[in-house]
Amino acid sequence: MTTKNKRWTRSEVPTEQTWNLTDLFATEEDWEKELTAIQANVSDVTQFKGRLNNADNLLNCLVALENFEKRLIRIGTYANLKASADGTDPKNQGDMSRISSVMATLGAKLTFIESELLEFSPSAIEQFIANEPGLETYRKMLEDIMEKKPFTLAPEIEETLAALGEVHSSPYMIYQRSKSSDMIFEPIVDDNGEELPMSFALYEDRYELSPDKDIRRKAYDSFIKTLSQYKNTYAATYATEVNKQVKMSSLRSYSSVTEMLLQSQQVTQDMYHNQLDVIQKELAPHMRRFAKLKQDKLGLDELHFSDLKAPLDPEFNPETTYEEATTTILEALQVMGSEYSKIMKQGVNNRWVDQADNVGKATGAFCASPYGVHPYILITWTNTMRGAFILAHELGHAGHFYLAGKNQSLFNTRPSTYFVEAPSTLNELLLADHLIKKTDDKRMKRWVITQLLGTYYHNFVTHLLEGEFQRRIYDLAEEGTPLTADVLSKQKKEALENFWGDTVILDEGAGLTWMRQPHYYMGLYPYTYSAGLTVSTAVVQMIQKEGQPAVDRWLSVLKAGGSMKPQDLIEKAGLDMSKPDAIKGAVAYVGELIDELEKSYE
Repeated sequence: MTTKNKRWTRSEVPTEQTWNLTDLFATEEDWEKELTAIQANVSDVTQFKGRLNNADNLLNCLVALENFEKRLIRIGTYANLKASADGTDPKNQGDMSRISSVMATLGAKLTFIESELLEFSPSAIEQFIANEPGLETYRKMLEDIMEKKPFTLAPEIEETLAALGEVHSSPYMIYQRSKSSDMIFEPIVDDNGEELPMSFALYEDRYELSPDKDIRRKAYDSFIKTLSQYKNTYAATYATEVNKQVKMSSLRSYSSVTEMLLQSQQVTQDMYHNQLDVIQKELAPHMRRFAKLKQDKLGLDELHFSDLKAPLDPEFNPETTYEEATTTILEALQVMGSEYSKIMKQGVNNRWVDQADNVGKATGAFCASPYGVHPYILITWTNTMRGAFILAHELGHAGHFYLAGKNQSLFNTRPSTYFVEAPSTLNELLLADHLIKKTDDKRMKRWVITQLLGTYYHNFVTHLLEGEFQRRIYDLAEEGTPLTADVLSKQKKEALENFWGDTVILDEGAGLTWMRQPHYYMGLYPYTYSAGLTVSTAVVQMIQKEGQPAVDRWLSVLKAGGSMKPQDLIEKAGLDMSKPDAIKGAVAYVGELIDELEKSYE
């Protein structure tokens, strides 16, 4: 047997395929010096401890805190990006441990700000702002703190909990470390007897999307076999995370863990449940129709869970180079105007993107946006056109945070996670629209529709059903049910069965897919993907209908960053997410896409 497609080690990756970390720190030594310096410089902020009793001191403290946190973000981002690029490097692992420890120590020292502010009434805070106009910049931050007042513990307890920050984040750290460094997947063998390498990234970015049924199913079997070997350890890790959240919500006197986790998103429980309930109920019939169409066109006797992401037209899978893809993305985003397009060009031309596949690289894709520098995007480029949608998505995050960072103070840059996926998915929808308009090829149009459906599948099916799984798990945890691997797998499989009915064969391995995503360690994050796409679907339709006025509204929303609550941001774009109408509209649009797909075969 021969081996092909050998994966690079990080040192073998060409420089132009990596991100430029010197924009954060010129050398490793500079990072080391700053890591040492910042631990001493915490006194710039702590000097105000016990003195936040007048507007002048409060303003000076918040300015010092903002400057301090900008530095913290830089050193933390640098270590995180290096570990994401190669999690197998012992130095990267060690640096992440050091950063985690330093962040916990410094975080504990900074808890006094919130604790002291919570001793004031909202009217007293309002008076401080009236006395010192400079505090207006920090209004939302101060109001957000006031909203926590009923759920805050005694100052010494808050400081103790903050000092345990490293312990509290350990379930996520253990999961990520194991996933990137310990998991070994058996290679698969193709019809020619050639051995193909197998990894988490290769499964998710290549084999799961393969037109070859045998490759797809062999890769799935290899994937599930390894997941199964780790299921008890990962169940213990995830159970620790969930039980931590449940215990914290109880200690803080929230009515439920859901109330606690939604408070940081500034989302009502109705908005949360609407996303989960409306989409599951109304989307399931459309997606079952899509599944049946896929089974028919792929000539499959049965549609297995591992077949759901197979291309509908296996012979038509346009490949593209990274250079061609970025050119197309830039063309598609011209509708957003010159200011936005200029940012996108910087992103693709100035090494904001790390695109290579190498041993130890984190799976999936993300965009890190250190304030005052520029965004950094991690993807694994596999020369498929689908990758262009993933890159467009991450560039949407980059454009959002770049504009927010240029127009807002640090504390006002990040909006609620409920909104955060809207700018990214909007870019995907604009890319699809552009590709459809520039071709007369019926097959290409059909392919683009399937890519759009891939986006909706990702956000309205994959992540939404993760959200449904989370809802179930938190309910069980609050009832005191032990969260074993069997319990987790049963709940995951049930959520999938309720959605797909009998249109998809769900084997036991499907139940293990709760092990795939890191998002479960990020609170109620998965469902927010559907909220963001709901917003972007409506906004793209507005842009297509109104043109420039809708674009201008959207750019003003991006520039607003996190200076407003999500519902207010969304209203600024022209939508109301407190009602299910926009969700129903987005689901109806998915139905229309499937209609178009069915018609294309007539």
